[in-house]
Amino acid sequence: MPELPEVETVRRGLAALTTSQTIQGGEVPLERSLAHPVSAAAFLAGLADCQITTWQRRGKYLLAPLRRDNMEAGWLGAHLRMTGQLLWLERDVPLQLHTRARLFFAAQKELRFVDPRTFGRLWWVPPGQPVETIMTGLQKLGPEPFATEFTPAYLSDRLRRTRRPLKTALLDQALVAGLGNIYADEVLFISGLPPTQPANSIDAAQIQRLHAAIQQVLTTAIAKGGTTFSNFLDLLGVDGHYGDAAYVYGRTGEPCRVCGTPIERCRLAGRSSHFCPRCQT
Repeated sequence: MPELPEVETVRRGLAALTTSQTIQGGEVPLERSLAHPVSAAAFLAGLADCQITTWQRRGKYLLAPLRRDNMEAGWLGAHLRMTGQLLWLERDVPLQLHTRARLFFAAQKELRFVDPRTFGRLWWVPPGQPVETIMTGLQKLGPEPFATEFTPAYLSDRLRRTRRPLKTALLDQALVAGLGNIYADEVLFISGLPPTQPANSIDAAQIQRLHAAIQQVLTTAIAKGGTTFSNFLDLLGVDGHYGDAAYVYGRTGEPCRVCGTPIERCRLAGRSSHFCPRCQT
């Protein structure tokens, strides 16, 4: 699933290319990709003639407040889930096999939602309704990794309440929004902490390292445009390059970039975890 750096990369592309643009129409080849409203006709009617004012990211969700005739017109929301892509294309580009929705703009441009696995979702939130009442997943999210409330003290308080392995705890979106499997592995490597260590056992110095590593890894990954590990592409179809510099993720059996020890992999709560048995003790 695309994680915070991938979604932030898409958000920046959307902001650069579609801000102040007006949605002139669209098509929804697969209504199942709509979370709200579930009718393609109602979804497109809600978006018709709406101007995108900006793009925001909350965890792995994308959100665009809309205006129509200088009045608030609700929100456009998206979650890419496992294989969703948002692509900015010329309207005459042949449709990809898994095209699920299309939004049309001026100059024969379109925003195309492509999703092979069909887990991704789109929302139109009507004006006057709080976004969280329609996009209910937003209610469960913890603070953003770069938010002022995400402090070492906050992280310590939350981790000392659980005996779950550190890797499992870091994947909990109620703890910190947007962190996923790839970057949790990288964070733990930089922190020098094993993924299996009980979350409530880390001391103050380890908390400081962990907090700093979360922000460091995500900053680096955003700068590299995220990681293309399966289907992820940015808005113009370009791969992300963090994977080329990853310390442990996807490198099972390869030598550690620091000590040369072969990278190992284990499974925690059904997810693969990659680690160096020497650097992370």
